[in-house]
Parts: sequence; C-alpha cells; structure tokens
Amino acid sequence: MNSRERILSVWNGKQPDHVPLTTWCFGFTPPQKLRWDNTGRSIKHWYSKRHEHLHTLPQSWDLEDDFKRVLAWQSIGVDDILDVSVPWSVHPGVTWKDNVVSAVSKELYPVMVREYNTPGGALTHAVRKTGEEIEDGWVIQPGYVPLIEDYNVPRAAKHIVTGPADVAKIRYLFQPPDDQARKWFTERVKAVKSFADKNGAPVQAWPAYGIDATVWFAGTEGAIMLAMDEPAAFGELIDIIFETDLARTELAVSVPGVDMVVQRGWYSSTDLWSPDLFEQYVYPHIAHLAALAHKHGKKFGYVMTTGVEKLGPRLAAAGVDVLYFIDPLQDRVSLEKAYKLLGSSITMVGGINTLSLSSGNYRKIYDDTRRAIDILGPTNRFILQPVDSLFPDTPWEGMEQVIKAWEGSWKY
Repeated sequence: MNSRERILSVWNGKQPDHVPLTTWCFGFTPPQKLRWDNTGRSIKHWYSKRHEHLHTLPQSWDLEDDFKRVLAWQSIGVDDILDVSVPWSVHPGVTWKDNVVSAVSKELYPVMVREYNTPGGALTHAVRKTGEEIEDGWVIQPGYVPLIEDYNVPRAAKHIVTGPADVAKIRYLFQPPDDQARKWFTERVKAVKSFADKNGAPVQAWPAYGIDATVWFAGTEGAIMLAMDEPAAFGELIDIIFETDLARTELAVSVPGVDMVVQRGWYSSTDLWSPDLFEQYVYPHIAHLAALAHKHGKKFGYVMTTGVEKLGPRLAAAGVDVLYFIDPLQDRVSLEKAYKLLGSSITMVGGINTLSLSSGNYRKIYDDTRRAIDILGPTNRFILQPVDSLFPDTPWEGMEQVIKAWEGSWKY
C-alpha cells in the first residue's frame, strides 16, 4: 500500500498493511538529510498549507515546499497528508484603515488598530503589539490586525465583537467564498491533486471553523459570557459562522481531489464549553457538515485535543469519521478507555503527545509508541501521530524513537 491507500483504508475501518504514521509540522526542524533549498535558501523548518489564512510564518513556505515535505517523509517510510485551507470572502462594500497607537501609561505596548467601515456600521479591532523575541521557527505576530489570528486572542485591547451590537456586522467580514476565492481554491486543489495522484498522498481540506471563530471574534471569556448572558446574540454569531462554513464546505466537497474535509475544534472542548452548550451550538452543525461530506463521498474529520472522553462519542454520533486527537498526556484519556469508547465507531489519530518526544527518555518514548499501536492498532481505525504537531523545539531524536518503535511493530 502507498500512503493514500493505507490512510484511506484506516479512515474506512478496513485493515491496512500496517498502522499509518503521520505528523503535522508547525515549524519542525528536520535533520539535515531531509532538508532542501528554496530559491537558494535552506528550508530549516517545516510547515503546512493548513496554516494558510491563519498564521504569519517566519519564512516562505510555497506549495512546492508542501510537496517536498511529503516526499521527504515518504523517503524514510513515514506517511503524510496534503492540506488545503479554504478561503472566505469579505463584502465588497467593506473598507478599513490601520494605525498604531503608541504605548501610554495604561498600556505597556503599542496597540495596532484596524477600523472597519461595513454596510452595517463600524467595527474596531485592536491588538497589542508585544514585540517579544520569537525563537527560530515559531509563527510570528503580524504587523497589522487580521480578522483571524491566534495572536489576537490573548493580546486584544478590544476584540472585534464586544457585545450584541457588533454581531450582525461580522456577516460582512466573514462571508462565503466569492468567485475569486472559489477560483483560487479550485486551482489550488487541481495542483495538489496532480501531485497527490502521482505520489500516493491523501488530501484533506479545512473549510470550517465552527465555535473556534467565536473565540477569535470575541475572545475566550467574551465568547463564553456572550453565550451565557446574550444567547440570542451568540446564536446569531454561530449562525453567521455556520453560513460561511457551510458554503466553504460545499466548495471543498464539490472539487475533485479532496478526500476528507476537516473542521477545527481546538476551542470547542469542555475546557471552555459545557456539554449542554456543545449540544446546543456545536453538535447540530457538525452533523450537518458531516452529512454533506458523506453525500459527496468524502470523509469528515474533527479536531478536539481535550474532552474526548466526554464528547468523543457525541462526535461519532454526529457522523465524524476521523478524530484528531487521542492524547493520553494532555487529555488524560487512557488508551484502553479510548479503545472501549471509540474503537468501533471512529478513526482515532494520536496515541502519544509531542511533549513526550522532548523528555530525552528514549526507552519510554519507544515503549509508549509500541503500547499505543498494540492497544489501538487492532481496531483498524488508528493512525499514530504525535499530538498535535512537531514544533521547532521538538527534537529529531524523539521523533526518531517513534519511527523506530513504529517500524518495529510491522517491519521486522
């Protein structure tokens, strides 16, 4: 089997030739033997086009780099998946201006401000420019205020949504893909499909933000309090997000070459939301998008790194085919419990946490990897992957132990 055949087999709950091993790279520093040059410059850190439209990288990362990462992993037998991020659009009547307010007595940092003028009224988004030194390989804070960016959440001086009056205006900033965006996506998938078909790699698209977007727009506390104190306004915000997520998903499933669509859910777990709020605001939309994917013959994946023991069975009931992630360290869900709860109903990805790879305890890394394979591999619904990404400070030596243990489970 090649990587695509192996991974699709596991996505379908069918027996593969062996358990797949995949990784997500978020600034990972590979060994010299796996690197390449781009326009005369060595690519020291690996990323993914999954980050497109979301993060500012400290180096260029072209589509060809995505392809070369896949080939580099495949050269040592490791599986890989190509990612395509689905764009959204902004209403043509929206304008904005940017400025920076110097630090004053109450503010330790300059504040970057983006002031929007929408057909529904004005919106202001203000974020502190903290300017801390970022270690090599990590994503950086942009020099302006994008609508969606993880840096915005903890550094916000003013979230773009501060109350019910702001909600309806978000509709003008987060809209379904227009003709230009649809053309861009179609051409991107065409290029990715050409490479994927030739080199045996699956393709997954990222078209849905779900409740994660409420945190980007209102902040963590702001989103939760809006849901508790202003349920009508929060429901309207969720509906606006879902309208665009649905259109993006419809685009993703209609273009040949996409094997699975994936919804973000890093901010959807019980760390932030009660099970009741999850049922009310998250579950119905997951079920809708999963049904849409299945109607077009695609798989549907979901990302949730904590709260899996409580919400994992609900994700399976909603039609989720692939769950990113099963994490015995961060989420404290035992592999045995994961097997019992989800082993027959959903493909589980994970089994070991990336932090473990930094421990220096190679024997334990090896043993923990083998244990994950031994417990979850027999389900035929398991993909081994360090949760959730390989970062700039993830040592190659730790990943090497995972590879050795994984190879030892089937190769010898």
